[in-house]
Amino acid sequence: MKSIQEIDANFKVNKTIGKSDVRFYDVLEAPFRVYGVFYQDGKFRRLPQAVAEAVSEGVRELHAHTAGGRVRFHTNSTYVAIHADMPCISKMSHFPLTGSGGFDLYVNVNGEEHYVRTFVPPFNVVDSYEEVIELGEGEHEVTIHFPLYSEVSRLYIGLRETATVSAPVPYLEGEPIVYYGSSITQGGCASRAGNAYQNILSRALRRDHVNLGFSGSAKAEDEMIEYIASLPMSMFVCDYDHNAPTVEHLRATHEKLVSAVRKTHPTIPIVMLSRPKFRITAEEEERLEIIKTTYRKAKAAGDENVYLVSGQALMAMAGDEGTVDNCHPNDLGFTSMAKALLPLFENIL
Repeated sequence: MKSIQEIDANFKVNKTIGKSDVRFYDVLEAPFRVYGVFYQDGKFRRLPQAVAEAVSEGVRELHAHTAGGRVRFHTNSTYVAIHADMPCISKMSHFPLTGSGGFDLYVNVNGEEHYVRTFVPPFNVVDSYEEVIELGEGEHEVTIHFPLYSEVSRLYIGLRETATVSAPVPYLEGEPIVYYGSSITQGGCASRAGNAYQNILSRALRRDHVNLGFSGSAKAEDEMIEYIASLPMSMFVCDYDHNAPTVEHLRATHEKLVSAVRKTHPTIPIVMLSRPKFRITAEEEERLEIIKTTYRKAKAAGDENVYLVSGQALMAMAGDEGTVDNCHPNDLGFTSMAKALLPLFENIL
């Protein structure tokens, strides 16, 4: 029996880049610009290892997953290749490998970032892979989104040996938007990295961001609250309802987290989200009321830069079709979230 790759060439995944004129560059070196992650002790991370270990075992295991990571550059190469060394690649039954382990390539066309293709890992990938994407002639402003649920120890960009490469057009001025939350915040279960809602918003707003989504492990621990409050940011998005293990836990931590961020950042917008779900249970109604209480108390205290978006509003466009399991958004669900948030973000930023 023939494989689907033999029947349909569009399903083929390159195992070698097949270019004789390629030159590889380390993304940690100029003129490449890396955003959303930083390099420490042999891998890209989203927060310092010492902080992750102090928070919880889950955050320790997940903090080097590269959700929200991006590399940006300008080139006239007719193709872009990658070689990625990846010590941990997550494979799940309900989450495409293109999302958990793939890199998405976008190019800027007349001020808008257009999706070109995904660097698709082979299904039998172990700890590294490489692939090439053809761009054609011309100047290309490139953004590559890192995987959502995998670790990356090194990333090399392959360009035509005679091509030019230079620094990218910078993001709009200002500190990054910081998101804190659950597996949904981390990007589960987008079909590819560029479809996580923060990445959609980053491209639309032309702004940097930091993704502090930790699957099953966003519980607003004191150590995490202290770390988040210390970060430079232009806006804070609080999105951890799904990981608060009980209603009582959410009540004990939600206002505490928001207040800590407000204390160190007296003027930034703070956006509170309830779990993105179109139809909610009685317990979820209670959780939403806790978040509303934090919001109302801040407003009553004179805070005019706090905002609340319910999970029903986030999933309004997607309705019942926005998840893979009545919890984790699919691409429709993430698009619904981004569309719900974009007008608000454009206004308050």
